[in-house]
Amino acid sequence: MSKIVVRKRATGRDRRRKTVRKRISGTAERPRLSVFRGNGAMSCQLIDDDRGVTLVSASTLEKEFKSAGKATKTETSALLGAAVAKRAAEAGITTVVFDRGGYKYHGRVKALADAARENGLKF
Repeated sequence: MSKIVVRKRATGRDRRRKTVRKRISGTAERPRLSVFRGNGAMSCQLIDDDRGVTLVSASTLEKEFKSAGKATKTETSALLGAAVAKRAAEAGITTVVFDRGGYKYHGRVKALADAARENGLKF
């Protein structure tokens, strides 16, 4: 029986993401702040690529963001940036490498990055 291989066509975001990931890699001292922006929710992780381990993560699907009440997606992503910076400080992480995940650096991605910087992360 022959196997049929179906190739997924790479989207523009996939191509941009690959280009970014060629140049960016996280270490234990300076992990990668990876951002995922969905239509409804947003999440981010601090990743040590040397070991392949997620050190800190946060998502807008968590209870603390649900209790924030009615807020726009941009406001919620700013809260997410503050939360990940706070969790990183608790884990002893101060500097990171920002991986925008192929998304443009504006809107929700920019709000997350600015809030993370304001709360102590350096990148």
